[in-house]
Amino acid sequence: MLPLPISFTSSSRHSRRPGSRHYRSTRDVLLTRARITNLGFLLLASFAAFSFLLNLVWYLDGSDEHVHDHQGPYAAPRGIWETLARDRALKDIDHLIMVPGHAIWKGTNLEARLDEEQWVLEPYQRGGGRVSAFFRHIMAGAELARDDEHSLLVFSGGQTRPSSTTTEAESYMRLAYISNLLPTTSSDILRATTENYALDSYQNLVFSIARFYEYTGRWPARITVVGYEMKRRRFTELHRAALRWPLDRFEYVGIDAEGDTEAAQQGELQNGYLPYTQDTYGCHGSLLSKRRARNPFMRYHSYYSSAPELGPLLNWCPGPAEGGQTVKYPGPLPWDHGK
Repeated sequence: MLPLPISFTSSSRHSRRPGSRHYRSTRDVLLTRARITNLGFLLLASFAAFSFLLNLVWYLDGSDEHVHDHQGPYAAPRGIWETLARDRALKDIDHLIMVPGHAIWKGTNLEARLDEEQWVLEPYQRGGGRVSAFFRHIMAGAELARDDEHSLLVFSGGQTRPSSTTTEAESYMRLAYISNLLPTTSSDILRATTENYALDSYQNLVFSIARFYEYTGRWPARITVVGYEMKRRRFTELHRAALRWPLDRFEYVGIDAEGDTEAAQQGELQNGYLPYTQDTYGCHGSLLSKRRARNPFMRYHSYYSSAPELGPLLNWCPGPAEGGQTVKYPGPLPWDHGK
């Protein structure tokens, strides 16, 4: 309680009847000068209470609409995260559907989408129905996303070809868009995005999880990958296990090219599956060389700051000091307890 003004204290000894010349109204008391006026105190208190309630509402309700500052060594600068605001429609998204890129579509004519000349391809990707398989991957991923309103479709793949000015993911997204395949929310918010930095299949998976968090503000509860059937074991047995992602929350939809042969299967075994059995995180020898060769534009990702809980995992590259190149990341992960 603030001290009363001297004039009021002295007058309080006298009668306070309305007829008394010492009687003072409540308004007069509030306006009486003191160290701080009582009216000023009430105004300040009211403002403080309103500010507290406003901040409380923002804190309790803001996780769906705002991107908060991160703590720790990979914290995003305020100038970045304060520019981001997520739509409420994304708050129930919990299913990551990832389509890894294998080439770059450079076309503009939907009718020519299966023309190999409209794609940036490696020599071994020509013929055998590979381009048709790429489009079937896109269609299957989009169909799964349209059927599940709680899903986010992520096309993953970096700017891997020196002759292209775009990324694998962006070209897949563009082809899906002009094909009218992309899913939306009930408020017409697009439930599809790109992950533009992955240089191999392991990065397709881990970077897409990071991109999911970057886009929605939460970690996925389920993951579905749509890709080549011949790569099922690589994703399910090796990459998923490297991330310690629960098997019962992981699905793989395999679609091979119609012309895939025994040679293609052997190529996957020798150049994909077996190397990852000896180098789990792809950060040594031939697998590291592939990443470097696929990064002609010197791109690097933002996930250290946008998904900082994955920072130590993204840095994990076990060697002799850790017990060998196949030692699993031992630290905590956001999905350890079903978060």
